[in-house]
Amino acid sequence: MTKRISGHLISLDDLADSQLRGIVERGAELSSRAARGEGVNGTALARDVVGVYFRKTSTRTRTAFSSGALRLGAGLVTFGPGDLQLNTGETTEDTGQVMSRMLDVLVARTAGSPRELRAWAAQRRMSVINAMSADEHPTQALTDLTTLTRHFGAVDGLTVIYVGEGNNSAAALALGLSRYRGVRLELRTPPGYGLTGDVLGRARQHAAAYGSAVEERHDLDDLPADFDVAYTTRWQTTGTSKPDPDWRTVFAPFQVTERLMEGSPKAVFMHDLPAHRGEEVTAGVLDGPASIAFDQAENKLYSAMAVLEWCRAVSA
Repeated sequence: MTKRISGHLISLDDLADSQLRGIVERGAELSSRAARGEGVNGTALARDVVGVYFRKTSTRTRTAFSSGALRLGAGLVTFGPGDLQLNTGETTEDTGQVMSRMLDVLVARTAGSPRELRAWAAQRRMSVINAMSADEHPTQALTDLTTLTRHFGAVDGLTVIYVGEGNNSAAALALGLSRYRGVRLELRTPPGYGLTGDVLGRARQHAAAYGSAVEERHDLDDLPADFDVAYTTRWQTTGTSKPDPDWRTVFAPFQVTERLMEGSPKAVFMHDLPAHRGEEVTAGVLDGPASIAFDQAENKLYSAMAVLEWCRAVSA
């Protein structure tokens, strides 16, 4: 058996529909096995070495990919923000060429431009996984889709309300959900903090092909009745700052509260964490019976394992 690179994961739009669904279904399968008390460890990455490079803070994503790589039989090399010669002027391209001769997979969180990740991916030896760039958080969306699949049995036909900034997690969520049939995604974002026109346009293009809908408004009026999911993220996105000194006043109305959840008593609450209780969500919602946020966090592990397996698929 020989290893081959199936591909890189820089954006969800790099994946064919079948690939996206395959990763989600595999993550859900691993999650289900773990819930039944069955083992999830494997050998798909045996004799591989995975590099984990995080320029910004991380709890769930870094732990998920590190633990997932080890559970799949890989060796692990970790790098902090000050460890690479990028800091002394080595080019991104040279760094990628060198890394590719020593690593099989590089999982990287830069919170910067995806162009850097694509420069690292411009070789044939090493898979590159975007663990969060400024524009998109694709592995978070795969985790979210895995969680929805586990909870509801399928993603098709769900109605999801996203409340908060149109940040990289929101972008990935829109690009992922819009590729399922009959989905309705309503983004309720503060004025001036919505999705970029490019992301919104791409998500709506996907949605049109699947009979789904992606809409964005800048208020919390007229929320859909009987929505299935309310989703939020923290107001201060990792690696970013807001130019408006009065931004908290603008964000204040965009909080997920008990009253909002009462609009659909059977709905669940999701959060990509970390959470700031009393800001984007009340403690009563995050810690209440409707919350599946910590199941969602656990599913980061199983989704990360599915991504790693896909990137290092085995062929005869």
